[in-house]
Amino acid sequence: MRSRAIESFQDRLERVSLAPLIHTQKTYYLFVFLLLATVAWGLYAYAIQLRYGLVTTGLGDQVMYGVYIVNFVFFIGISYAGALVSAILRLTNAGWRSPITRISEIIAVGGLTDGALQPIIDLGHPERAWHIIAYGRFQSPLLWDIIAITTYLVGSLLYLYLPLIPDLALARDRLGQSASGFKRKIFTVFAVGWQDTPDQRKRLNRAIGIMAIMIIPLAVSVHTVVAFIFSMTLRPGWNSTIYGVYFVIGAVFSGTAVLLIVIAIFRKVYHFEEYIKEKHFRNLGYMLLALLLLYLYLTFTEYLTGGYKMEEGEEQLLTLVMLGKNAPWFWFFVIAGMIVPAFLLIFSKLKTIPMVLIAAVLVVLGMWVKRYIIIVPTLEVPLMPFEFGSYSPTWVEISIGLATLAGFSVMVTLAAKFMPLVSVWELKEEAEKETHHKEEAEGQR
Repeated sequence: MRSRAIESFQDRLERVSLAPLIHTQKTYYLFVFLLLATVAWGLYAYAIQLRYGLVTTGLGDQVMYGVYIVNFVFFIGISYAGALVSAILRLTNAGWRSPITRISEIIAVGGLTDGALQPIIDLGHPERAWHIIAYGRFQSPLLWDIIAITTYLVGSLLYLYLPLIPDLALARDRLGQSASGFKRKIFTVFAVGWQDTPDQRKRLNRAIGIMAIMIIPLAVSVHTVVAFIFSMTLRPGWNSTIYGVYFVIGAVFSGTAVLLIVIAIFRKVYHFEEYIKEKHFRNLGYMLLALLLLYLYLTFTEYLTGGYKMEEGEEQLLTLVMLGKNAPWFWFFVIAGMIVPAFLLIFSKLKTIPMVLIAAVLVVLGMWVKRYIIIVPTLEVPLMPFEFGSYSPTWVEISIGLATLAGFSVMVTLAAKFMPLVSVWELKEEAEKETHHKEEAEGQR
């Protein structure tokens, strides 16, 4: 009876997970069309920027970083959390992680690709990006950043691909003529002859374990180096020794919130309710709450340290952030991005999924605003006895920023058409383990 139940579970799992690869609803095409239209509008805005220069943006000699660099820090942070959450849960052998690891790895690759484009967009001439590689000095954190991001991107692609091999072979064997010839070729090529032999499985598990260990220091190094770009600059607010830790924790915090939102969307759209359960939202909600409290502590430490000493630049910055024109942004981050989500997560037992999702959305918005607060107000504080700088993003920057978000959404959405969004083979293994443990427990009785 129990073996039949396992077979029934596996049949349903294969049918539900492979269905998006061959069946496409009209709403999917409409959604992708809207995203591509947003990307196209962003490309038009970028063409305007290329033709007329950065004068079309709100950037200037004093405030030279704006929406683009805010998005850079934000999307790199999302990518960091996606890989780290997957790697840590895999290494700790947390069985409940199986349905969400694939999605977190897709987010990692998509966020990293999107984030890496932002500094190039920020350049007046994108071809100058090559100058950093060809003529950059190794003492520059910018060069460190390029090396770290490139290495991390390669590692993330491998970490996404390796656990995908058995499921690509499954799609190759199960879908047959129901999939297009192009997709069948992709499945065949990237399945690399997988036949699920004991030797193949042993080697694959070893390779995945190695990559899970390697991806953690790679991820930590990337966001630490991103923090160095700011903390190694003599500016009020940036000249801090905690920025490496601060950025890493902030990255995991915002990335976990994005992961919650994405798995909720895929769960609803592709009917993964049997596999992505309430416990996944509850466990990720606990993680989000722990990270929130840790980030709140680091934020308090950051502002207490500057406010206690009250050096001239720090005093001007704190006044600008907490009482000046940037105060609405700051207090939105504190109240909507930290305090309200904390209460929602603490009392999430009432309605776990809705309250955790609302908290996640507020965290994502609050953390984008926090990156804005870190970057822009510091640059508005004058280094010489001049007037404060000012920055307001133009339609060009806003359009490109929205196109960046749409591009990330396109990558994540298209992934659903070329790979199973849940790790079928790992879910099967987990189900077999649970059944085996139950049989042993009943045998002992």
